[in-house]
Amino acid sequence: MSSASPRIVVLGSTGMLGAPVTHELVSAGYAVTALVRDPSATRASHRLPSSVHLVAGDVNDVNGLTAAFRGHDIVYVSLSVPVTASASAWRVESEGMKNIVAAARAADIKRIAYLSSLLHRYDGFRWWVFDMKREALTILKESGIPSTIFYPSNFIESIPYRSRQGKRINLAGSPREKAYWIAARDYGKQVARALALPGDESREYVVQGPEPLTAKEAAEQFAKHYTKEKLSVGAAPLGVLKVLGLFSPLFNYVWHISDAINNAREPFQAETTWKELGKPETTVADFAASFQ
Repeated sequence: MSSASPRIVVLGSTGMLGAPVTHELVSAGYAVTALVRDPSATRASHRLPSSVHLVAGDVNDVNGLTAAFRGHDIVYVSLSVPVTASASAWRVESEGMKNIVAAARAADIKRIAYLSSLLHRYDGFRWWVFDMKREALTILKESGIPSTIFYPSNFIESIPYRSRQGKRINLAGSPREKAYWIAARDYGKQVARALALPGDESREYVVQGPEPLTAKEAAEQFAKHYTKEKLSVGAAPLGVLKVLGLFSPLFNYVWHISDAINNAREPFQAETTWKELGKPETTVADFAASFQ
């Protein structure tokens, strides 16, 4: 990619998924600015490439977003609701998207890229988190700003970073459906390729990895191929988590997301994505064997 490559602002650059995407954007030659709450602390504590320019900002501040967006072409949005948030909390993805769109208009941003989810389509229950994700999509699509939206399956990183506690990988319930698990690095490569495509039309991509596995199969694959120490896999009953969720936002979140992961049907839908953006290669076994 040449020196005239698009300039991109990344929101969520230090997260489990945002950091690998940021690295891949830099590797692809983009000029990357990361919007963070504290640039000094971020530089000291996160391993972002040294070429990434850090600016202070937050999605609840339209003026700050506008200032950060000026002089850039693309905004990449990777937001996540805190697992301890309640339905009455400020809705970071929907309210945040309103602010992002307003700032993007003011700063003459040419494209907004957004990390959404396949799980938000699950209709096994009504949940405010999925409602929020649907609202964010509506806000973006109705903004009139060209967009690139990614609908990923389950990320392999969630196993060591979210499900693992010490030497045990903790699951919830009995998974029935398989998902196409993908490594964030492979997804990041697809993001970099998607944002290099010419034209100003909006695009949507289903993001799926190379093999379908239930949550239990994925956890067992990770434990089998992880080389640093021996891991076990266990599961808590979903019913217990549902009851605990009546009193705890954390357990309420875990119950809902686990029920969706276990029961959401996921047919393969990434033909166009693989054709245009490349096929992901990293399996759960590959990822576990190289995970530090």
